[in-house]
Formats: sequence, C-alpha cells, structure tokens
Amino acid sequence: MANPLSDSQAHLRIARPTDSIPALLPFYVGGLGFEVKFSFTGHDGFDGALLTLPSPPSNPALGYHIEFTQHASHRAGRAPTQDNLLVFYMPNETLYQGAIARMKGAGFEPVRSLNPYWDRCGSTFEDPDGYRVVLANMNSPV
Repeated sequence: MANPLSDSQAHLRIARPTDSIPALLPFYVGGLGFEVKFSFTGHDGFDGALLTLPSPPSNPALGYHIEFTQHASHRAGRAPTQDNLLVFYMPNETLYQGAIARMKGAGFEPVRSLNPYWDRCGSTFEDPDGYRVVLANMNSPV
C-alpha cells in the first residue's frame, strides 16, 4: 500500500504560535519571499496569518505554507532552543546567493548556527521569535 503522505497531492503546512504576527512578516514576507495568502481575526479567540511560497507551475503540490497564530490570553514565548530550524535546500548557487541577498536587503543578517554543519552548508537566519531558518546550498538533503 502506498504511503498517503508521499502522494504527489500531499501538502505540508507548518503551524506555529507567536506573540506578534506583525513582527514576523518582514522576516518571512520581505526576507524569505512568502506571500500572505489570507489572515483572520477573532476565530475562537485566535488571530492568524497563512503564508505561502508559490508553487512552480510544473508541480503545484510543491508549495509551502506556514501558519502563524496568536491568542490574546496565551503567551507563545521564544523558540525553546537555537536548534529549532526550518531548512530550505537550495542546490542552485545563483538562487541561493539571491536568497541571501534578499534576506540581507530586508535587514536580516546570518547568525552562527548551534550545529556547525549548517554553517558549512548554508546560512542561518533568526526570526523575531528566535526560530531559525537555514538556507542550505547543497545538492541534496542529507
């Protein structure tokens, strides 16, 4: 039996709480190039924003979604460790350098990774909540 999670129609969404959706938008939209697909307020006490990276026309199932939610009576706090990572593998050197330039142009500088492997294979950036994104420049995920 085939694994339904590996089906070409399966889609990944990462959902995470935050204390300030507006504080995250410059990092994820301005820096990483996500788009705000939609946002909501007052849904069972939660506000939220769904961000997406557009899928390539050749494979619409390859898009990414990140959903940030905020609740007035629940404090999300900062990332529990510096090793809470989202990793984007970017084997194309030109696209990788463009992504780094975009992050820097949006005002974000790379930080030293807790795991030195990521410093050898890419660049790590920290969002306002302390969660980290690695732009990895390598041919395949290891």
